[in-house]
Amino acid sequence: MATRRPAETVVEAPVVITVEGVGIRFRRNRHSRRSFKDLFAGRKRRARASEFWALRNVSFAVRRGEAIGVVGRNGQGKSTLLKLVAEVILPDEGAVTVHGGVAPLIEITGGFVEDLTVRDNVFLTAGLHGMTRPEIQSRFNEIVDFAEIGDFLDTPYKHLSSGMRARVAFAVISRLEEPIMLVDEVLAVGDKAFREKCYRRIEELLAGGRTLFFVSHNEKDLLRFCTRGIYLDGGGLVLDAPINEVIDRYNADYEE
Repeated sequence: MATRRPAETVVEAPVVITVEGVGIRFRRNRHSRRSFKDLFAGRKRRARASEFWALRNVSFAVRRGEAIGVVGRNGQGKSTLLKLVAEVILPDEGAVTVHGGVAPLIEITGGFVEDLTVRDNVFLTAGLHGMTRPEIQSRFNEIVDFAEIGDFLDTPYKHLSSGMRARVAFAVISRLEEPIMLVDEVLAVGDKAFREKCYRRIEELLAGGRTLFFVSHNEKDLLRFCTRGIYLDGGGLVLDAPINEVIDRYNADYEE
């Protein structure tokens, strides 16, 4: 009688991000305009609580090493979701749990201080993410060479062009040891050659087991990096599925 081989056990990677019933709201038109009548009568301006939910009832989990493409029209909560994962903002409802540090590239400034020089910003940003000064010094030339910014190290960050800012921000953020990387569409401002260099770096990070959240309207880029997609619309999660299915659904919803 043949002996049955035991079934192989598939060990799934641990969950590193959990988003549970998350909602966050903002206010528009925070105050109504005062009329001349109100002004001369000394009446106080009444606040209007014109609130809207940027995200609501959003739930999903992400395992270590996954590459997630976040899809949706402008203003549908993509960048807000990344800021929640980065803990830059807190939800009004639900909870976001992140196991491990986050390397966020979700704004053109990269979180840098405008009045500090490029050199000082490199040390400050890397230090805030836990790198020691000797560690930063050992990688400093690598960061500068990648960013192609050597002639502007002592220039205030605010004086750099948008493309140069993106180069510096990506060069620093992509050298951090944080296991989770958040990339918004800030790389769209860079030139084609540098963007391709950044994309090769992202592929290296993914091959090393990093987890990626990638926001883009470029289907080619989404398919290049991501295996899974999250489609946001109207502040809600429309679809969480393989990236090609998410892109097809998004295109079907908005094709002319």
